[in-house]
Amino acid sequence: MTAMEFSLPVRVYMEDTDAGGIVYYVNYLKFMERARTEFMRQLGFGKDWIFSHDLMFVVRDVAVRYRRPARLDDALSATARVLRIGGASLLLQQAVRRGDDELASAEVGLACVARDGVRPRRLPQEMLTALRAVQGDNHQGEPA
Repeated sequence: MTAMEFSLPVRVYMEDTDAGGIVYYVNYLKFMERARTEFMRQLGFGKDWIFSHDLMFVVRDVAVRYRRPARLDDALSATARVLRIGGASLLLQQAVRRGDDELASAEVGLACVARDGVRPRRLPQEMLTALRAVQGDNHQGEPA
């Protein structure tokens, strides 16, 4: 089984672009953030669930590669898929595409932390089980 890739439709609005109508570079990260949030929600781990379990995710590192520009009114998709799961971390592969054309891609490292004190915290078993189910055969062990 290959890893499940979650995809979120995104439309480019004026607020996303610079004066030339091209998506400002940091907005690709915002599109990816939305895809991660909706991916987790689809798995059953929306903000209410996450906060009620006294945890949150923080971006530990991100490596982005920009390939082509998106423009005002483009219909895009922002994707997320699990690459690696650690005890208190995740590594995701993310992309922003226009059709089959990849505009930007990133590997995003997330740390699971306790909301009170922002200390590392192990992923709850229920979440680990769901994430492993969509990870596919590329189960690579521990820390992301």
